[in-house]
Amino acid sequence: MKKAPKHEPDDRLTVTPPKKWAAGVPAVTHALEYSLDEATVPTTAKTLLTMNQVSGIDCPGCAWADPAPGQRHMNEYCENGAKHINDEATGRRITRDFFRAHSVSWLNEQSDLWLNQQGRLTEPMVKRPGSDYYEPISWHDALGLIADELKSLDSPDEAVFYTSGRASNESAFVLQLFARAFGTNNLPDCSNMCHETSGFALHETLGTGKGTVGLEDFYQADLVFLVGQNPATNHPRQLSALEKCKHNGGKIISVNTLPEAGLIRFKNPQEISGVIGNGTKISDVFLHIRSGGDLALFQGINRLLLEAEDAAPGTVLDHDFISAHTSGFEEFAEHARTVSWDDILTATQLTRQQIEEVRDCVLRANRVIVCWAMGVTQQRHGVPTVREIVNFLMLRGNLGRPGAGASPVRGHSNVQGDRTMGVWEQMPDDFLDALQAEFGFNPPRQHGLDSVKAIKAMAEGRIKVFLSLAGNFVRAAPDTHITDNAMRRCRLTAQISTKLSKAHTVTGETALILPCLGRTEIDTQATGGQFVTVENTSSEVHTSFGKLRPASRLLLSETAILCRLADRTLDGKVNIPWKEFEADYGNIRDRISHIIPGFFDFNRRVTRPGGIKLPNPVNEGVYATATGKAMFTRNAFDMSHAPAGTLILQSMRSHDQWNTIPYTDNDRYRGIHGRRNVILVNPDDMTELGLDRGQYVDIFGVWHDDVERRVEGFIVVPYPTTRGCAAAYYPEVQPLVPLDSVAEISNQPTSKGIVVRLEPTTAPPGAKPAHFHE
Repeated sequence: MKKAPKHEPDDRLTVTPPKKWAAGVPAVTHALEYSLDEATVPTTAKTLLTMNQVSGIDCPGCAWADPAPGQRHMNEYCENGAKHINDEATGRRITRDFFRAHSVSWLNEQSDLWLNQQGRLTEPMVKRPGSDYYEPISWHDALGLIADELKSLDSPDEAVFYTSGRASNESAFVLQLFARAFGTNNLPDCSNMCHETSGFALHETLGTGKGTVGLEDFYQADLVFLVGQNPATNHPRQLSALEKCKHNGGKIISVNTLPEAGLIRFKNPQEISGVIGNGTKISDVFLHIRSGGDLALFQGINRLLLEAEDAAPGTVLDHDFISAHTSGFEEFAEHARTVSWDDILTATQLTRQQIEEVRDCVLRANRVIVCWAMGVTQQRHGVPTVREIVNFLMLRGNLGRPGAGASPVRGHSNVQGDRTMGVWEQMPDDFLDALQAEFGFNPPRQHGLDSVKAIKAMAEGRIKVFLSLAGNFVRAAPDTHITDNAMRRCRLTAQISTKLSKAHTVTGETALILPCLGRTEIDTQATGGQFVTVENTSSEVHTSFGKLRPASRLLLSETAILCRLADRTLDGKVNIPWKEFEADYGNIRDRISHIIPGFFDFNRRVTRPGGIKLPNPVNEGVYATATGKAMFTRNAFDMSHAPAGTLILQSMRSHDQWNTIPYTDNDRYRGIHGRRNVILVNPDDMTELGLDRGQYVDIFGVWHDDVERRVEGFIVVPYPTTRGCAAAYYPEVQPLVPLDSVAEISNQPTSKGIVVRLEPTTAPPGAKPAHFHE
């Protein structure tokens, strides 16, 4: 059944008190309401009852791990996963008539919400130079247009091949293979903007860029830290694991700039206690920290642990672990004792008593996990912060054993798998050597461009072709105005996509829309039905089988598009069997098994219930570091600074949002309804800055260049943010993130540490006043 298009909602802002718990019956209700508004009852039943099941559809949303086969609930999904899967399964369609009626420039003025609501893309489209409209094009001509443009470049490094975490392992492997066979390592991806910081810090200290814990570890942990993350919105199924941890006697410490509902209490809708009871209290300790204060916090905890060992030698630190498995302890300990308490308390806005309470929790715990997300990584000093977290874990031997370890929580379905498959501009030589041995060509060795460097290269006219495998690069990237202008300097941009977004309205001279199958859809190739594989945040690789009829007979799979394009571009210059890869994805997996450690006998092992658990060397006591051991590090104290009259702004997602795309204009857990252009400010800061609730302001970025960065017409909402800190929605405030404001070492944009000033402005004509419920 074809659904009617939606229209822009009423933008009146209504503010209610923030929720004190997450999930429960409302989560089920909202999930079903959204799903049934997008898809039919049979379609909704098929997607929800097969999602995250053995031989089912892997949730295209977050990367949280599934319980073991036989232990999964029949409804093994969360509210946001249900919304996302049925947003893809929508009955709405975009045809050539839509593009005939709407110019590219008009579409660019529409909101992210409206663009997404128009439905699935159904046939290849091209915007030719000088035109403001997309028009139909055949697959043969579309791929030929890209291939000819690539072959005309003066250097392969004039092309960029971008991907997001929606891509499967098979399509990601083909993308990086195509790019390297073409001759470039320009392979930026969404990891550059979310967990690149984690990868650099963990590689340096532990020798692996991945977390060291699995789902079962959460059940066994005595203490879990949740640092700079909001599970209820960004990976809601984590709450079920935390609930089990609590039921098993574990404690949880949450560290955040906002008191989020999911960090307070969880009502599991799959349990009676979550339907008619009070649910489970999540946080035993909530540290309401200043933005960017996490480095100072762990430096304070580590200093207290060293002092506790001094007071009772041999009873606090795990000296056997430190001696056998680590290096650099003495240098670290000497430095850790020099960080001043004045600095720690200023950076965190916590009291020493609060940090000592955390130390006491740690001393009572034998097994500790630290989870973190972008509240940590999107800071200038994010890499030192993650290194200091690793220092903390090593002090008491909380690595390489059950119920303990490091857990960078990835938010996008296969973002970790993309990196495993080689989508990185800096892949090491052993991977490139394996490619060369397998396929007989010499991959380029010079490091390519990450996301920030790619934008700068486009802005300078050094990039002519931008190919994107999924994603919404122009909205996810920082410094929106500069990014948009950079993209428009390309000769050709091409987007492999399922739905419409700003990625299709900010284009090069020539632009192509290459519509592809979604993960929910049946993928039939020359040898029959295909499945794809993905890797979750616990390094488990498993299958995903599409269940729905494709939205259009003209759709191709991501893998098919890339294989055909590679074949057309390379003209047989490299001996890679692209046609065989397209015909049977098992052929791709066979080659992966020869190249990437842990994937031996890939085709057989991955189809077993539960799939493949990739080895983690840390859990085997192996550290591929400069010293061959886990490395303690000395991390200079650092904190975010905001001059008088300014605030430190963090970007955030609403509950009804997936990555850059909002599903509604509501954020019910935070009590925001009907509008996204709001800024949450501490009431005491409002008084100091002379602001009133409901007042309109323009937000100006404060940076040491002469570029004016501003977003207009935001409404001030009083909210219990940390003093001196504010929050607003992503991607609406991405224009305020300077392209040069990046994390040291990792070059990741600092979207959680933006210094801004607020200037009162008048309400736009016809604007309705905000309505606040006490």
